[in-house]
Amino acid sequence: WGSNWVLATFSVTTRNVQEDRQYVQEYKPAQDNIKYLRVLLYGPVGHGKSSFINSVSNVIRGRISIPALASATLSNKSFTKMFETHKFNKGRGNEKTIYPVVFNDIMGVEEGESRGVHEDDIKLALKGHVKEGHKFNPISPLTQRDPGYNPTPSDDDKVHVLVCVISANASQIKPSVLQKMKNVRETASNLKIPQMAMMTHIDEACGETEKDLKNVYKSKHLKKKVSFRPFVGIPMNCVFPVKNYSHEIDLNDDTDTVILSALRKMIDFGDDFIEKM
Repeated sequence: WGSNWVLATFSVTTRNVQEDRQYVQEYKPAQDNIKYLRVLLYGPVGHGKSSFINSVSNVIRGRISIPALASATLSNKSFTKMFETHKFNKGRGNEKTIYPVVFNDIMGVEEGESRGVHEDDIKLALKGHVKEGHKFNPISPLTQRDPGYNPTPSDDDKVHVLVCVISANASQIKPSVLQKMKNVRETASNLKIPQMAMMTHIDEACGETEKDLKNVYKSKHLKKKVSFRPFVGIPMNCVFPVKNYSHEIDLNDDTDTVILSALRKMIDFGDDFIEKM
């Protein structure tokens, strides 16, 4: 998969999960006036955006949890309808605080002009103009006249890292969907927002990886699945294979490792952006 993937293979087999978890738990944004590093997940319907949010919650809290409702199947209709910020609690009672990394889950990108999230709404979200709880309307994108429009976004409201989520187990992605995603990427690039991609469902797409998650970087089959990369233009060293928690009732180190590997990069990329704001 290239030199980046060779290094990643080493990290999967040797990285200390507890060390990575501590890195995430102890992170603080580079600028004191910013409480949260904001990650926006986008991509086709049913490719694992909400499931990744749940998986992150599991990993940093050290137990199975379900902060984001997610569909159990790869559907052609978006399960997420509203713009929602997912925050993760640290501690309990009077000592309860919020981890300084938050995720925005949005309606999935679909084929056609009147289905799924409108690309203009994603662009507005990047700039912090979408209010919490806004219900997406595929036919009519958000305007300045709508109650869901935030006219004066703070630096906390703006997106600090944009993450494209693609399933390795999905069939061919429609050209119109890829074009919408490309348009969003161009806007993010103009805003200097760092970008990366996650390839989910790697265990379902490759038998060897399903047997042993450490085989992910050796899989020629998964390498072919990165065929979406030229369309959305994300460099290979910014594409991360991920297995989300789905049916498990307990955590395991191999799954935690690939999730934490992607999460650490989100924090690093986002914090570099925050430092320059």
